Amino acid sequence: MSTAQGARARARIEVTAAIKDEARRQLAAEGAAKLSLRAVAREMGMVSSALYRYFPSRDDLLTELIIDSYNSLGADAEAARDQAAAAGPAERWTAVCEAVRGWGLRHPHEYALIYGSPVPGYTAPDTTVPAAARVGLVLIGIVRDAHQEGTLTEPPLAAELRPEAERMAADLAPDLPPESAAALVAAWAQLFGLVGFELFGQFHRVVEDRDTFFRHAATRLGHGVGLVPRRTGAAAGS
Repeated sequence: MSTAQGARARARIEVTAAIKDEARRQLAAEGAAKLSLRAVAREMGMVSSALYRYFPSRDDLLTELIIDSYNSLGADAEAARDQAAAAGPAERWTAVCEAVRGWGLRHPHEYALIYGSPVPGYTAPDTTVPAAARVGLVLIGIVRDAHQEGTLTEPPLAAELRPEAERMAADLAPDLPPESAAALVAAWAQLFGLVGFELFGQFHRVVEDRDTFFRHAATRLGHGVGLVPRRTGAAAGS
């Protein structure tokens, strides 16, 4: 690549980042439904036709913001898992759940973009799927670790749910029991429900010590998928 080409590539990266930063400010102020390429261009002092060279449509810009948000959240979840690598699967599970909550508290508008109300007229393309799957894959991996260690307890499974649980296992984690797959999907939904309730105000005047409440709830979700905390110290020898 020539010097001139390298400079153009860097300039494009910088302008693209600036456009997305301005779009995020608009998300915070107006919400995703009111995101407008013309408004972004106006705030940046650009003509609309120039901005369209970077993002041909509002949906293209939304898709990039969604992918960035999922990747940022996924990176935090993976970092929490790695930092707790020496702990047991149950402890890693709770650490990842707390990382998800922490990301949501720091990025409420991005959280609303990916887990809030759908944006009218927008359908997320398949290109968002790999980024969206990162947190789920981390949680599946933790349960898989416990299964391979022989410490995973299979949750109860209602007979009428078994066909669906077997389908979930085949699609999401073929090496896990159907009981665990069904429990994982339920825990995944409940995790984001807990964070969403806190972010969107449903815990107002209901939960005061939210750190302790969330840690307890996340730990119980881990128990629900069959993760048992490691016994340490005196308890291990008793």
